[in-house]
Amino acid sequence: MITVNPQVVFTVFGIGVRDTVVSTWIMMAFLIGVAALLRKRRPALLEILFDFLNDLISEILGRSAGNVLPFIGSLALFIFFANIIGIIPGLTTPTSDINTPIALALVVFMSVHVFGVVEKGFVEYFKELVTPIYLFPFELISQFTRTISLSVRLFGNMLSGEFLVAVIFSILPFIVPLPLIGLHLFTGVLQAYIFTALSTVYIAGAVLANATEGTAKPKSGDKNTPKKKVERK
Repeated sequence: MITVNPQVVFTVFGIGVRDTVVSTWIMMAFLIGVAALLRKRRPALLEILFDFLNDLISEILGRSAGNVLPFIGSLALFIFFANIIGIIPGLTTPTSDINTPIALALVVFMSVHVFGVVEKGFVEYFKELVTPIYLFPFELISQFTRTISLSVRLFGNMLSGEFLVAVIFSILPFIVPLPLIGLHLFTGVLQAYIFTALSTVYIAGAVLANATEGTAKPKSGDKNTPKKKVERK
């Protein structure tokens, strides 16, 4: 019988370790091993991957990826492989377990503020965050709702794909599910891109907020402020 519900594989000090966690460990070991191998044997492939991620993130961010690249790039690769690893027999898609998307969304939530503070400083960043003060409650609601949205979107799409493949496979095994597996792969790639793009947009909002306002509005005492000409009659 095929099941998409996370199953406890073993326990550690009374804490159950699910198959999604085991699959995540296997996936991480695989990624580290492949990266180490490519670094020695095919460094050009790593450069191609680096350039691709750098261009993608820079385009969304609206500037050079800079210090955002290691975080967003790692996040993109992790989610991509976490979404598709379930097609390997014996392994489970980690993102079909609600705990994984929630953990990823919380990491993004914290990183948005970390990058904002690093870029602007603690006082300036939170000054912009609470200005105007009457909109601050809505800003808090926005921060939490988009975090919930990130996790639920990823979880829902990946779980629905798992259900679809499992149901069709139980009815018509071996041949018919192959196109559905292809659809599952496409969904995994698409959801990885959406999650990464939204995370980059959120970080860009924290890093670049009010950046144009500071240059567009000159101060009243500035010597470069254009003065109105007085017409003489």
